[in-house]
Amino acid sequence: MASAKHGTGSRSIWPPFNPPEPDGPRRTGCRRPPAAMRLRPGPDPTSDSGRHAGGIRSSSGRECYPLTRGGGIGTVDLYSPNLSPMQRRRSPMPQPAVSILLLLLALLLVLAAVLLVRAARFRPDAADLAPHAGGGEPIPVDADAAAGRLSQLIRKRTVSSREPSSADRAEFRSLLDLLPDLYPAAHRALEREIVNGRTLLYRWQGAEPEAPTVLMSHFDVVPAEEEGWLHPPFSGEIADGRVWGRGAIDTKGTLVCILEAVEQLVASGFKPKRDIYLSFCDDEEIAGDGAPTHVRLLQERGIRPGLVVDEGGAVVENIFPGVRGPIAVVGVAEKGVSDFELVVRGAGGHASAPPRLGPAFRLARAIQRLERRPPKPFFPPPTLDMLDTLGRRSSFGYRILFANLWLLRPLLARLFHRLSPETRALSSTTIAVTTLQGSPAANVLPAEAKAGANVRVAVGETAAGVAARMRRAIADDAVELRIVRAGDPSPVSTTREEPYRIVAAAIRGTYPEAAVTPYVMLGGSDSRHFAAVWPYVYRFTPYELSREERETIHAANESLPIRKLGKGIEFYIRLIRSV
Repeated sequence: MASAKHGTGSRSIWPPFNPPEPDGPRRTGCRRPPAAMRLRPGPDPTSDSGRHAGGIRSSSGRECYPLTRGGGIGTVDLYSPNLSPMQRRRSPMPQPAVSILLLLLALLLVLAAVLLVRAARFRPDAADLAPHAGGGEPIPVDADAAAGRLSQLIRKRTVSSREPSSADRAEFRSLLDLLPDLYPAAHRALEREIVNGRTLLYRWQGAEPEAPTVLMSHFDVVPAEEEGWLHPPFSGEIADGRVWGRGAIDTKGTLVCILEAVEQLVASGFKPKRDIYLSFCDDEEIAGDGAPTHVRLLQERGIRPGLVVDEGGAVVENIFPGVRGPIAVVGVAEKGVSDFELVVRGAGGHASAPPRLGPAFRLARAIQRLERRPPKPFFPPPTLDMLDTLGRRSSFGYRILFANLWLLRPLLARLFHRLSPETRALSSTTIAVTTLQGSPAANVLPAEAKAGANVRVAVGETAAGVAARMRRAIADDAVELRIVRAGDPSPVSTTREEPYRIVAAAIRGTYPEAAVTPYVMLGGSDSRHFAAVWPYVYRFTPYELSREERETIHAANESLPIRKLGKGIEFYIRLIRSV
């Protein structure tokens, strides 16, 4: 190391300095100069005394460090607040900072490698990809004849109502009387019981009475006005390869599929291995007591079903990001269905002199606050199973997300919450304000303002918990929140035991290209009464349904293609043979 003496008698060091530390002595043994000396010009490097560009000593005896700027030399303190941006950029980076950055970069590369490797290995099981998994040869059915029988059932105006006097009971009795004529072989082989004078419970005796199967449907429908229909809603017209009318999909069509399968199997001499029960109710649309009565009746008789299948998911496409092709969604649970009411009271009066913060204003503000503070998104266990099943069939970019939920679950939950109404419903409790009531006249202040909200409670939450959260979001003691009807989510049925595998195999046999996945059913069904008592309850409507067809349920132009009706019959034949 070269050194030189300057006129002041100081010792210089070459090459220039290591970076000084903020406290204590420098690594070179030098000390921090006073502020007045931090930018003092140094010696000219061309002179004899300064040719080594060494440090100099101030008049007070404190040593400073050189920093080259162009052709000259100046002394500088790297920790000075007076250091210019250019000087900072040219200052060497401390060694510990470089090590930390390199370590972070290495960790990021390792994490990226882990994410990519997990995504590459995240593929469907071989059994799920096998053609005709769980199935066999196509089953011949007479779909045209079945369409004719469905048409006859649609003509029965079995519209249910919470007001008993509004329902036409003669139409319901007429449908019950028609079924033996439409399905004579089934009615000879099965025991038929009319429960409470209006619902149907059939028993098809098998070789063993233990762990019977229950197949469910309902024959009541929601009201329908003729306006907007291409064919009258209760005509049962067969046109354009479809059966038109209220209940074609929800769920007189399902009832027909079940009875057609039983009729065909009875005629062929088939006898089930275990008892099979058919539970058909007349009040599902109004959440009546038909299904609860059937549950109590089976309990009283000591019957414990080993499998229950009701309406629910269907074979659909283009509903899951990154997945092409059909998906068969099987409901393993239902969200809770609750009705809440928001009420604000006031003095009323003439609208010419309105008070501040009246009932209508407070109600509107409460609704706005609920909209601004929606329930937090999360994935309950059945939805995580769905993400695992379908994520394995998604494109590689999406597989990176779905294969790494251990890290990306919160991010993906927020993404689902924003993606579409359907994905939002899968990832959180939903609150829909559906009714509003205020003053009966435009110039009268309301003495009471009301709003009705339909709340679908996510699996893992309760109606009471949602109500408490809503009160916190509203934050107004003048707004009363009442629970009109509390409905908690149903228990979750397992996908890892034989009953679910039987249903999945029947679906794969009927729809070989479909990926079968569990999901949480967003609507309510009669099966929740069975799920409260017995563990193996699954919800599947055995049709391929387009978005347009799904949107006709409870709306105008409900109809079912005859070809799809035939596939529904096939599904129930496979299912009954399996159980």
